[in-house]
Amino acid sequence: MTGTGGAAASGPGWRAAVDVCAVVLAAGEGTRLRPLTAHLPKALCPVGNVPLLDRALDRLAGLGLTGPDRVAVNACYLGGQVVAHVGARAHLSVEPGDPLGTAGGLGNLRDWIAGRGVLVGNADAYLADPGVPPGPDVAALLDGWDGRSVRLLGQPADDPAAPGTFDGHRFVGFSLLPWRLVRDLPAAFGDLVRAVWRPAEAAGALAVVPYPGTFYDTGTPADYLAANLHAAGPGGLVDPSATVDGPVTRSVVGADAVVRGAVDRSVVWPGATVAAGERLSGVIRAGTDLTVPAAR
Repeated sequence: MTGTGGAAASGPGWRAAVDVCAVVLAAGEGTRLRPLTAHLPKALCPVGNVPLLDRALDRLAGLGLTGPDRVAVNACYLGGQVVAHVGARAHLSVEPGDPLGTAGGLGNLRDWIAGRGVLVGNADAYLADPGVPPGPDVAALLDGWDGRSVRLLGQPADDPAAPGTFDGHRFVGFSLLPWRLVRDLPAAFGDLVRAVWRPAEAAGALAVVPYPGTFYDTGTPADYLAANLHAAGPGGLVDPSATVDGPVTRSVVGADAVVRGAVDRSVVWPGATVAAGERLSGVIRAGTDLTVPAAR
């Protein structure tokens, strides 16, 4: 591991003055997405037929950050599924008991981080920039970083003065943290907003880097559906292994799904079934009969 002295790091589209590792936060329970997350971690829920966690790892790979020496994933809720899914692609930090939160998850990884700056990504963040591939689309967050300030990826907020905003921006899933602010985080429940971001903001050591693409946090059924429809595009997305006999418009249909009825602006999960005579609109279907409305 890299010591506290640091070393220059670089990847596609960025160069920082210190060594950087990455952590994908995937331990949460996804309570707002229940019952979809009753048996599947939110990080493994598919968007555009790709698990959210894979989208996060692919984005890091696009930055040149890969493998268990450079990338870690934390897990807790239904953690065995996350561990099996990640395999050897990243270092795994399994939190005992309840999830430790965004700050506690990093505190639990302190020995692995070992003096490096940390790019922290939320597994449930859906990001897409049509002009730039995943990874380089967020490279500005790392480029030119001196290893001392906190950086947040953000977009202008509808209400710049609303609670939860930073310099008039809403946070969109990725932050960059210096080792000096990570090394003392305890492996106990806590969140980065209170433990790191707001104190850094008060000290004039926080900067927001604008993200020009599309962002959804996928935390609610409405935003989860919106992210899927964005990923699918106007023509929709149907996995080649799905069986589709009914009309499907502007929807996402997963692998081995069976669609006999009509589906519009909806998500049909892998292996799910839509029976003949059913008409789904603006919903997520999982299994044979779990239907979650996505109205806001």
